[in-house]
Amino acid sequence: MITTIRWGILATGRMAGVFAEGVKASRYGVLGAVGSRNVASARAFADQFGVGRAHGSYAELLADDEIDAVYIATPHPVHAEWAIRAAEAGKHVLCEKPAGMNHAEAMVMVETARERGVFFMEAFMYRCHPQTRQVAELISGGRIGEVRLIQASFGFDAKFDPASRAFAQALGGGGILDVGCYPVSMARLLAGAARGQPWADPIEVTGAAHVGKESRVDEWAVATLRFEGGLWAQISAGVKLQQENVVRVFGSAGSILVPDPWLPSRDGGPGRIVVSTHGNQPPEEISVGVDRSLYALEVDAFAEGVAVGMAPWPAMSPADTLGNMRVLDLWRAGAGLVYDGERPAAAGVNRLAGRPISGRKERQQGAMRYGTMAGIEKPLSRLIFGADNQTDFPYAAVMFDDFVERGGTVIDTAYVYGRGVCESMVGHWLRARGVREEIVLLGKGAHTPHCFPDAIGSQLSESLGRLQTDYVDLYLMHRDNVEVPVGEFMDALHSLREAGRIRAYGVSNWSIRRIEEANRYAEEKGIPGLAGVSNNLSLARMVQVPWAGCETASDAETRQWLAERQMPLLAWSSQAHGFFTGRVARGSDPSAMVMRCWGAEDNFLRLDRVNELARRRGCSPVSVTLAWVLQQPFPTYALIGCRTVAEMRSTWEGLAVELTEQERDWLDLK
Repeated sequence: MITTIRWGILATGRMAGVFAEGVKASRYGVLGAVGSRNVASARAFADQFGVGRAHGSYAELLADDEIDAVYIATPHPVHAEWAIRAAEAGKHVLCEKPAGMNHAEAMVMVETARERGVFFMEAFMYRCHPQTRQVAELISGGRIGEVRLIQASFGFDAKFDPASRAFAQALGGGGILDVGCYPVSMARLLAGAARGQPWADPIEVTGAAHVGKESRVDEWAVATLRFEGGLWAQISAGVKLQQENVVRVFGSAGSILVPDPWLPSRDGGPGRIVVSTHGNQPPEEISVGVDRSLYALEVDAFAEGVAVGMAPWPAMSPADTLGNMRVLDLWRAGAGLVYDGERPAAAGVNRLAGRPISGRKERQQGAMRYGTMAGIEKPLSRLIFGADNQTDFPYAAVMFDDFVERGGTVIDTAYVYGRGVCESMVGHWLRARGVREEIVLLGKGAHTPHCFPDAIGSQLSESLGRLQTDYVDLYLMHRDNVEVPVGEFMDALHSLREAGRIRAYGVSNWSIRRIEEANRYAEEKGIPGLAGVSNNLSLARMVQVPWAGCETASDAETRQWLAERQMPLLAWSSQAHGFFTGRVARGSDPSAMVMRCWGAEDNFLRLDRVNELARRRGCSPVSVTLAWVLQQPFPTYALIGCRTVAEMRSTWEGLAVELTEQERDWLDLK
């Protein structure tokens, strides 16, 4: 049942006033309180719009027990901070578009709302108007045949003012974020409707923009979105170029024109849709009547979402918001636009120097387990985060922050990852957060074809510069070169340890024979042996190596050797590159990496058993397979390559799964 929402409005700008009027005209909203940065501004707003209580700070508003939901009306750069704090205060959140400055911020906003059990929605008011729903239904119903092209624009010509939010780099100015988010969201909605889905994400985004020399923001911008099935979208936006501001959809049997897509019923009248079909019939104009103002419809759509725990389509769901933010990131990347607050020099995402955007230091959800390793005094989290794909600072910082907040301590880097960019992102983050001595830094080098003793020291020097530190806690040779005597490698590693540049050393992708040879050499010479090994280990048997020079520990003989010596194993591809997520099935493309490396019938039998046990336990299949890796009779650590904070959360669930010896054997077909 839909109940009345008591609203708190956070900030007192123009949009806050527009929204306040919408609340007053709604069926299910009442104005409860307003918060501003000073009490005078809050009282003036409260007097103007008839708000009951005025708070002189945003924090006071969030502490108001008589508020159910908060509308975030601040400038873009602080949307994330206050949406997160509102969710943590137990308030439902309606955040003005764009949800954040980038996809990374939006991930934290959405995940915090999920964790706190509150409803989150991005405030695209046009998505709550029945005109938008009807356009999508006309497309999904086949009114204009197969949809092939969508055109959408939203641009205005503002007089240049360096103090204006529209042109301020520090406030996320420019057209892409401010108004470009509208045509992106419409194109994704209609592309989804064409495929019978709530929305769709493009498989390719090409973006460009004119970036002002003085403003340093995109003053006008264009993008092309390619969707599956041959559907394309052309979108444009701008803050210094007046555009047509319409939506056109072209199909095999006709076209649709939406004259006022972004502010339907702006004059109080009905929305309008013009449908033209091939032939001699005149265009049909469809009138879409409403009984409330545009923002009142948004307020009531939000109340419906709170009642059922899901935004009423086509209002924005959290997943829809994340897809939209990802496209905006790609559009800006194509235009070469990075905001100053997103750069590493800003010492944090959203200019929150020295702390995560969430504001948390730790939450320890999932009861992280820890281990030890010879030569390293710090505790090693049994999950190790692979820093192999973080090439921009906002994304890197959010992912590293989330990992550490959940109790993670080990970050895995390598000289070759991202041609050094990934190491640089780790270094910037370590410096920004001031946590170098809390983190176990795992570095790798000497990858083929540079797998020689003299490459270890030179590459490590370069890596340490990128990482902004004078040592790594654990150094692993990334590959082996059997043409080099093992003693030469051990001498090189030991000299770096003696110089204080590494605390402990090990190897990755070495055979058992070479590992034994290395440890015999170390014992004879009286130097430390290998502290750990990083080979593949997963429940799935590796049929073929994914990359040349790889080694697996999944066979029974290697596992027995590890158990007898209690050698720590840092397992890469512990989920068999996603095999256990169900992304492949029997008969899938045999050339795809997952099928090529793990697509054997015995592995599909293991997958069947994993799914069966997961159903019995009420957990995800990947939780079962992660537990299998972590509960071997020798010390194991799992390298994880989560791409989103949602994936991080689901991975953590595996820490709570306990398997018996009989279950482990049964899963492995014994």
